[in-house]
Amino acid sequence: MNSQFLNTLFESHHRAKHQVPASAMCKLVEGVLQLLFPPLADVRFETVQELEEFSNGLKVNMMRILTSMERELPMSPEVISERMMQELPHIYELLLMDAEAIAAGDPAAQSIEEVVRTYPGFKAVAMYRMAHALYQLEVPLLPRVLTEYAHARTGIDIHPGARIGTHFCIDHGTGIVIGETCVIGNYVKVYQGVTLGALSVDKAMANIKRHPTIENNVVIYAGATILGGNTVVGANSLVGGNVWLTESVPPYSRVYHRPQIDVRRSAESANVINFSI
Repeated sequence: MNSQFLNTLFESHHRAKHQVPASAMCKLVEGVLQLLFPPLADVRFETVQELEEFSNGLKVNMMRILTSMERELPMSPEVISERMMQELPHIYELLLMDAEAIAAGDPAAQSIEEVVRTYPGFKAVAMYRMAHALYQLEVPLLPRVLTEYAHARTGIDIHPGARIGTHFCIDHGTGIVIGETCVIGNYVKVYQGVTLGALSVDKAMANIKRHPTIENNVVIYAGATILGGNTVVGANSLVGGNVWLTESVPPYSRVYHRPQIDVRRSAESANVINFSI
């Protein structure tokens, strides 16, 4: 590379606001999950003191990461780190309820431990829960780093600004998209390929609710698309697979997409259409 290009790159690096690698934050949150869930831990803690030392180490690492971006923070790194650690018992309770909902809703799940260790839906929601806590503390960038890390690993895209209630169950999960201003109630179950999105991507709508509200006890099956900030799916409703929904439905609704499928039989082999893919 020529010197002019290298100088341009150097100036760009020098102006960068956040010098901490994104991987450091992701590693930190993986450590938090190890703290909360023994099936995910790399080591066995033999004493409470060992567990406390591990927890304190996580807090120190969090402060170190936040200090690298201190000028962009709404409060000191120490305060944010302390508030995050105080929030962990609540996050833990929420994640236990999420794991229980997944285990109860999937006949293939043999135990809570299996859900925690292997289910991408639980992984994505766990990352979201911690990213959402940072989002509420107005920490810039890092919440998106965490949810995009989960997105890359699970195929599930949950914006940290979304508000999600208790006992949230994601089954399979690949291809799910949940937008920033989406509001999801309690005991909601979502299958793969579901989009909870906006009707428009106009930048002028940045501070407007543009994603749907899903009330309590709703099931949304694979491939359904629900769009719009004014769209509300009423409690105890069922949204079938491949539904395209841009208007509200009342509680206890059943919303289905009925494709036209034509099945015919023919003894003539010449009538068979061979598709080349």
